[in-house]
Amino acid sequence: MKFIIGIIGLAIVAGLALLGSNDRKSVKIKPIIIMVVLQFIFGFILLNTEIGNILVGGVANGFGALLKCASEGVNFVFGGMVNKGVTSVFFINVLMPIVFISALIGILQYCKILPFIIKYVGLALSKVNGMGQLESYNGIASAILGQSEVFISVKKQLGLLPKNRLYTLCASAMSTVSASVVGSYMLLIKPRYVVTALILNLFGGFIIASIINPYTVKPEDDILEVEEKEKQSFFEMLGEYIMDGFKVAITVGAMLIGFVSIIALINAIFKGICGISFQDILGYIFSPFAFFMGVPFNEAVKAGGIMAIKLVSNEFVAMTTLAQGNLGLSYRATAIVSVFLVSFANFSSIGIIAGAVKGLNEKQGNVAARFGLKLLYGATLVSVLTATIVGLIV
Repeated sequence: MKFIIGIIGLAIVAGLALLGSNDRKSVKIKPIIIMVVLQFIFGFILLNTEIGNILVGGVANGFGALLKCASEGVNFVFGGMVNKGVTSVFFINVLMPIVFISALIGILQYCKILPFIIKYVGLALSKVNGMGQLESYNGIASAILGQSEVFISVKKQLGLLPKNRLYTLCASAMSTVSASVVGSYMLLIKPRYVVTALILNLFGGFIIASIINPYTVKPEDDILEVEEKEKQSFFEMLGEYIMDGFKVAITVGAMLIGFVSIIALINAIFKGICGISFQDILGYIFSPFAFFMGVPFNEAVKAGGIMAIKLVSNEFVAMTTLAQGNLGLSYRATAIVSVFLVSFANFSSIGIIAGAVKGLNEKQGNVAARFGLKLLYGATLVSVLTATIVGLIV
């Protein structure tokens, strides 16, 4: 039965993507089929095989070791505030390690290791997805550098891009997550779901963009020029990345305080007036999507509520709610919802991406702002596609 529901779910995703397509007749079927097959292959390996367990275990242990190193710095600054009693301080234990991970990314950038990986993995990916080298580079770079920083690296070409290519770049940035926050995600949900979502979303971003925004890149336009920052000393670079990581941690913390408090207030108001919380109402609205993603019918409302929280606030708020463990979701429902949460697809990301592009090129920033809702629509479909495929696998 789950296979029938899953296939219907895939058909719904394809139909919704076609509904928002700029040019349905130009959609390239072959690359899309290849990427969907690759999603199933990678998903099955990561979730259902011993090799997958080893790979995920290796990644999880690697991030675990990094977080242990990060805790040394955090403990030095915050001392007895960490894990005092039985209560974990979310800001200190989950968000502060972002500072260290950001610094590590800066070091790998400075040593030219990340640029090499991003460039050549992107080049290989462009042979599969039927898109240009720039789009493929951007997809990989977004998953490492983040949804705002990635545009700095393509600054030279940003002003020359037509709006269809700009959409793909922005959609990739919203469909993935930054490597600096991956370790924090792994403290809230199982690492296997984080790793699976990262890989499946990479392909999913190109699949949905290929349907919503199909186009062909001419060979003479398929040139990749990566912007290099003005040469800095090692410690100038390190200080910059450390501060960038701290800004991310502070921003996420502020967003969490605001959104969690607002949701609590709205829930209280709705319960007082209607006898049902706002989160439950959202759960009913999103429950059909949860069901066709593969969530069991009796858990669809709870799962839909978590999905809705992620969309209207951010993934950290939703992951924190899921991690509390009081929803009683089954293994299958938890797996599906977890992978859905691993992306930047939410309303606040529209402003972040438009602002990042506008800071580099005002005209293109205005273009990005105009198709903001369509960006969110496509990025959300990427998350639904990934979750539906996982629903067919687990």
